[in-house]
Amino acid sequence: MTIFKIACIVLAILPSVAAAAKADDLLIWSPAKLSDRSYKATMGFRLPAEWETSAGADIGLASTKGGAPLPDSEQMMLWGRISKTTVTPAGQSQLGARVSVDTLRGGGALTLSRSRSWILSDSLDMQSSRSVSVGYDPVEIRQASVTASQALKLIHPCTGTSLSAAAGVSNASGDFSSTVGVNQAILPNLNLDASVSNPFSADEAGRVNLRYRLNW
Repeated sequence: MTIFKIACIVLAILPSVAAAAKADDLLIWSPAKLSDRSYKATMGFRLPAEWETSAGADIGLASTKGGAPLPDSEQMMLWGRISKTTVTPAGQSQLGARVSVDTLRGGGALTLSRSRSWILSDSLDMQSSRSVSVGYDPVEIRQASVTASQALKLIHPCTGTSLSAAAGVSNASGDFSSTVGVNQAILPNLNLDASVSNPFSADEAGRVNLRYRLNW
């Protein structure tokens, strides 16, 4: 049985399973339509505890106008994650680790992360995050890679405005990248954001996006 047939069976069965387990909120089921002929679903389970544990799979499919699967479009990613959140009156922090394995192409990654948010003043909040990821890709010339990143965000809750800065470095390419940006909440589900990548360098590039979020 091909991966495509297995994915179709799983996608057909899981909605009924999700309905049965919805009361306990232990089942992860998040389907998405990426385009007219491509779909993706995240499925799995979670175990609530001091260290919350979750595991599952990401399945993706794409097809031609005739309904035939596109070559190399299948996705079957297994993943597992543990995290611990600590909440205080002044803010919260989170520690986490995630591992993922691409079952079709043989790649994988292990990511360790830490984030923190706190009240900086009466009108400003601050968020910080950092992560280190060790990856393996059998297709690349340098199969193993290490990537480190760090980000800071300054938030004005009353107006919904935030300023952010992020930087990252990878041993695979030896490149250092950075991004600065601003985000403005216009409506509860509508955001306007603008960012500049690698400012003051030859690779400088800007981007402006208007995003609308719909939950279903």
